[in-house]
Amino acid sequence: MIRVVLASLMLLLFVGCSTHQTDNIKAPHEKAFFEEDEYILYALHAEELKEYAAASKLFSVLYDRSGKKEYLYRSLSNEMKAGELDAMLIRTSALIEADPKELEVRRLEVLALLKKRSYEEAKNKALVLVEMSHEPEDYLLVSEAYSKQGRHDQAVKYLESAYRIDYDERILDKMVIILYVDLGRKKDAISYLETHSRLNGCSKLICTRLAGLYSESNNVDGMLSTYVRLYELEPEAEYGEAIVKIYNYQKKYLKLMLFLEKSGIDDPMLLQLYINNKSYSKAAKLAKKLYDDSGDIAYLGQYAIFTYESTQDKHDTKMLDEVMETIETVLQQSDDALYLNYIGYLLIDHDLDVARGMEYVKEALKVEPDSPFYLDSLAWGYYKLGQCPKAMSLMRQVETELGEKDEEVMSHIDAIKKCLERKE
Repeated sequence: MIRVVLASLMLLLFVGCSTHQTDNIKAPHEKAFFEEDEYILYALHAEELKEYAAASKLFSVLYDRSGKKEYLYRSLSNEMKAGELDAMLIRTSALIEADPKELEVRRLEVLALLKKRSYEEAKNKALVLVEMSHEPEDYLLVSEAYSKQGRHDQAVKYLESAYRIDYDERILDKMVIILYVDLGRKKDAISYLETHSRLNGCSKLICTRLAGLYSESNNVDGMLSTYVRLYELEPEAEYGEAIVKIYNYQKKYLKLMLFLEKSGIDDPMLLQLYINNKSYSKAAKLAKKLYDDSGDIAYLGQYAIFTYESTQDKHDTKMLDEVMETIETVLQQSDDALYLNYIGYLLIDHDLDVARGMEYVKEALKVEPDSPFYLDSLAWGYYKLGQCPKAMSLMRQVETELGEKDEEVMSHIDAIKKCLERKE
């Protein structure tokens, strides 16, 4: 249907336009004739449907009726898209002969020659164009022609000239790709990107390319530095995750901890780092935050444990009551052996209720019967009750599992040995 409409419209246009009406050329924003807007809509619709030949003809007639150059350029561009390169080049040649200073037509001509693979002719015409304009886009055309001929050194030369005009990062990116991929000048490519990023800032395009090149060359420090700059520019998750992975790979856990504290992108990982670093006060605060944010009861249990571990006075009655009350709240929703053992051990170690504490520990052992830590707690309960032979029997199992590296286990064994000696 659209083809019928376009054909009918073309007929009307040509009937109504037998001469080139350029005597009264309007400004681009002014209507040149009554039906101009309607015809523009048809031309744009033809472009949407990829009916480029029809679009070219419509824009050509619009140019004839209005004299507006933007219609001429649009007509030539659509003619090129339609693959009618020879016809288009005939038109551009005539237009340039009539007006040698018509730079936009010259650009379209070079593009058509590149598309036609007439690279030598395209290069020669682009060189003429760049001498006339000294515009970055025309240096790019020269570079493209040289690149198509495999003359990458010359292509880089003209890209560099274009880049020096206004330090356009898109031009730099093209130049870097040729340097790195086609010429194998990897250090030069990276140096260009680093210099640009230091002088003009680390844009997403430049530093993403830089990170990719560092990754390609296995430069981990370079990757880290670049991702840190990218994250400062745009704190996106993918950049943060890359930083975390690199710090983990390098085992720079303190720097990773500082980054996670500043960025807040992975609080569960930060919590684990606090635990590994025995930063129990920070761990308690973060576990509470995670519980408040997520409602996950496991974080509430960890909050209780690290509150106890971070308190200097372990016999603080108020603290002990609050910790055990919190753990009992956790146990109402979870039968996790960790919390069963922990509250049991507190009751035993602080002589609050040894028998009740041992019951908690026995419940934990039902879940994990071979845990040396839970066996240690139970043995400590027997010790507190004065049943030292039973305690020592259990501690032998614990010692077999953990060896002599655990200071608390060894202190329990020493105390139980003294108990046995006293009984003897």
